Amino acid sequence: MGGSPDGFWWREEGAEGLRVAFTGAEAGNLALNVGDDSAAVTGRRRRLEERMGVRPGALRFMNQVHSARVGTVEAGDAPIDGSEELDGLLCADAGVPLAVLVADCLPVLFAARAPGGGWITAAAHAGRRGLLGGILANTVAGLEAAGGTGLQAWIGPSICGRCYEVPAAMQAEACGQLPELAAETSWGTPALDLAAGAAAELGRLDVRVHRVAGCTREDPGLFSYRRDSGCGRFAGLVWTGQGAR
Repeated sequence: MGGSPDGFWWREEGAEGLRVAFTGAEAGNLALNVGDDSAAVTGRRRRLEERMGVRPGALRFMNQVHSARVGTVEAGDAPIDGSEELDGLLCADAGVPLAVLVADCLPVLFAARAPGGGWITAAAHAGRRGLLGGILANTVAGLEAAGGTGLQAWIGPSICGRCYEVPAAMQAEACGQLPELAAETSWGTPALDLAAGAAAELGRLDVRVHRVAGCTREDPGLFSYRRDSGCGRFAGLVWTGQGAR
């Protein structure tokens, strides 16, 4: 089980103020689209921003729809209002904190060196459809188009290959495109290993990969749609100390 002294499920700090983290069930549901009380969700988001050390309302969320679309955000932009459907969000100014919400799908966080110093960051939501549709490749392309170099990615907790059961035909189709997805459940049925597939794809794209252990279905400290379809969503987060502005 994860857990860090500052209350995040997992957190890491890098050079020049780069920070990457994942919340857990302890932080509560952070999604507005799962039937939760919107005021309660907003309150949890504000408490999370306080723990991150960023100003209230600074966090940028996406309206995630299992697509391969990547958008961009800049400092000073108004928060995305939910009308734009995205599964990747990129910021050439890493002072803007980015979030991706999941409960079995892969949360993937990116950082690349900016041409003038500092960081370019991105967050991606990679379920089976998005992964096969190209969300990771599109996010990498966006980082490189913005001048990013030395790309790194953190693959967060997700449902593991021992738990992500799928029909045999779906497995065959998916593995025909991305062979590293092939897996078998602990009870002996066809499955997909999303994290292994994502790591392989990112490796081929020359991205340095960090994998954060944890299966959402097996770990009660994380939300899992497969375990509880009425669950909330936890967050993957990437930001720098500049996000306080």
